Amino acid sequence: MEFCSIASGSSGNCIMVGTDNHHVLVDAGISGKRIETGLNQLDMKTSEMDGILVTHEHIDHIAGLGVLARRYGIRIYATAGTKQAILNTSSVGKIDADLIHEISADTPFTIGDLEIDPMHISHDAADPVAYILRNGNKGIGIVTDLGVYTDYTIEKISGLDALLLEANHDVRMLQVGIYPYSLKQRILGEKGHLSNESSGKLLTKILHDKFNTVVLGHLSKENNLPELAYETVRLEVTTDRDCPYKGDDFPIKVAKRDCISERIVV
Repeated sequence: MEFCSIASGSSGNCIMVGTDNHHVLVDAGISGKRIETGLNQLDMKTSEMDGILVTHEHIDHIAGLGVLARRYGIRIYATAGTKQAILNTSSVGKIDADLIHEISADTPFTIGDLEIDPMHISHDAADPVAYILRNGNKGIGIVTDLGVYTDYTIEKISGLDALLLEANHDVRMLQVGIYPYSLKQRILGEKGHLSNESSGKLLTKILHDKFNTVVLGHLSKENNLPELAYETVRLEVTTDRDCPYKGDDFPIKVAKRDCISERIVV
């Protein structure tokens, strides 16, 4: 299995995940042209994608969805609440409702040789999910846009080989930054986004001997820095007395905002 972030950040998200035979996109939150360019850099074409898995309807996750749907007729997978929200979002343009296949959290489905397990997340959207994708004994998680994590979250993402995990903001940068108070409270709330510290704490709960790579994603442009996210998560793992691992025991990558990141193969 493999995955690669074509773009990940508060201004747009699109992740490619696949096997030798089948590939999907998780979200299409950047322009269709940027998605096409990113896939071409991976020696792929948008027309070759077997589906688009939508996490939720916020524009940084669906900005290019309408273009891809109209141009290529790619099947879209989304929960019922997200489907309706997409169809009500005028900025993405008209999308044939028949292209959107309804899925439900905790009800796995298959696309080719990929088994996909949507999982509930806590975020201020209609019916948001993250995705666990598996092929044989390999598993990859794409988990962003969650205000809090629970025992359910830990159980769902345990045993994976690789993970793209949200590290959205540094709490202190957010608190002293220019955002209005109401937006700060939204981001810090239980339906907001995971901080660097929370991301590191969650990681300590799911590490295991065969864990391959974590890619930190969905970083805020205004309230985070790649170096800060990396170092904070690394220190959280290293200093957790209950965690048998250290932050240098496995690769920690940071997804890039405006271009494709490293291709991760597990």
